[in-house]
Amino acid sequence: MSWTEWFYFFITLQVIHGLGTWKLYVKAGKQAWEAFLPIYNAVILMKIISRPWYWVILIFLPIVNLIMIPAVWVETARAYGKDSKLDALICILTLGFYLYYLNYIADVSFVENRKLKPKTSAGEWITSILFAIVAATIVHTYFFQPFVIPSSSLEKSLLVGDFLIVSKLHYGARVPMTSVGAPMVHDTIPVAGVKSYLFDDDFEKRNTSWRNKLQLPYFRIPGFQKIKNNDYVVFGQPADTLRNMDIFTPDRNYYKPIDKKTNLVKRCVAIAGDTLEIKEGYVYINGKKNELPDRAQLQFSYNVKLKNPMASQADVNRILSVLKRADIDDAFYRVSDDTYRISAASDKAIAAFKNHPEVISVEKNIQEEGTYGNTFPRDPNYSWNVDFFGPLYIPKAGTTTELNVQNLPIYDRLIQEYEGHNVFARGNEVVLDGKIVNSYTFEKDYYWMMGDNRHNSIDARAWGFVPFDHVIGKPVFIWMSIDGINDGIKNWRPRWDRVFTTVNGNGERVSYLIPFLVMIFGLSFFNRWRKKKKAKNSTK
Repeated sequence: MSWTEWFYFFITLQVIHGLGTWKLYVKAGKQAWEAFLPIYNAVILMKIISRPWYWVILIFLPIVNLIMIPAVWVETARAYGKDSKLDALICILTLGFYLYYLNYIADVSFVENRKLKPKTSAGEWITSILFAIVAATIVHTYFFQPFVIPSSSLEKSLLVGDFLIVSKLHYGARVPMTSVGAPMVHDTIPVAGVKSYLFDDDFEKRNTSWRNKLQLPYFRIPGFQKIKNNDYVVFGQPADTLRNMDIFTPDRNYYKPIDKKTNLVKRCVAIAGDTLEIKEGYVYINGKKNELPDRAQLQFSYNVKLKNPMASQADVNRILSVLKRADIDDAFYRVSDDTYRISAASDKAIAAFKNHPEVISVEKNIQEEGTYGNTFPRDPNYSWNVDFFGPLYIPKAGTTTELNVQNLPIYDRLIQEYEGHNVFARGNEVVLDGKIVNSYTFEKDYYWMMGDNRHNSIDARAWGFVPFDHVIGKPVFIWMSIDGINDGIKNWRPRWDRVFTTVNGNGERVSYLIPFLVMIFGLSFFNRWRKKKKAKNSTK
């Protein structure tokens, strides 16, 4: 729904609330009209049910309100003496319309100075768990989100098994667009294996299904930093068609809302307004070769010739040990009778490997310039590949570009999928929303996300531009790092030198684990000492 439609929906809910509670307001010593006035009625209701003012904010936060609104229904019933488990269950099952019964039929009285503490230990547990979920959901949605590196596209810069803390404050927290879903899970509920949100993912029904009408318009809380060149960015993959982000072979293509698309982390090599070009695998921005931070390590694939063929398992093991000593751990396989392929290795690793006496030659595996590599925009007229790509302008909101039949394949998906217009070529003309045009003004900022592992990364070279509304946040901290995370728990090995280190920065990584533990123990002993001192003073 649009903002206008949501406004009408909101006003309708206020009328429903007022009609169902105005007598209850009066019984609590308030005025009947106070039950109808939007937002103000929530403030008054919090006073009636003796709950803090910030509950008003919580009942309007998407996802969080799915817990808080039922809680308010139950608390309202309790404020009028209906505090049994059955009353609470009826409140929830009737979606709050039980209050209509209390308002018009039941003979209830307002309970002043009621006890807010649950009557049973089970009630205390439920209350504690619910509010722990609320607090965690707020932090997860608007402040920080955990993320684990699932693939090797950023090796050796960020490693598979790095557990990241992603800040949503830097670029601004995106308010959930999917209004009905489970808190703190992405596209699938763990164990149950079912979809975690209410949405019709059939592409043909995306604009007609009532479920999709519940989507909120895009809105982002202002951040304190803009995306810069070479920032690591976590975002939703624009071309995602997976049912589950962990299953890469779905039974069909799934159309997913923006905030439920598969999360990825890449390096933003080009920002809105840049012109990008790739030559021999190296990125050039506005004509200048992109210089990466000193912690970054680009990786390429290499063709290797050896003096002796790997005829036995012993030969294979020997070469693998040589590769491991050179810090090369990606796939190594035969591509012809005398040539082998290293899937990914850094310059530093190759320099160490090629000096081994068994190595005849090592050559970077670069595709030829001008050959079609089935990359974005997947049009044979653009003979681009992963190593030679562009030049390509990265659209910036408010800028205008010429739009013709030749460059339409570049901007077709952007105009239709991300900016909501209908565009197509008719002969030598371009038709936009029913009108023949020769230019287009972009409505959003776009970014170009790539992996440092240049020959083993599915990135923007495959699916193109990333609009800003797909951006989730900026990874800032590695709180845990596990080697062998995809090999089963028995093979897990902590990388202690990466635990509690910053994602960004210059020079060698510094772990803050020991200072953190010292701080935790220090606070623990201080609190214990303070409690003893307070108890001692109270006995005097």
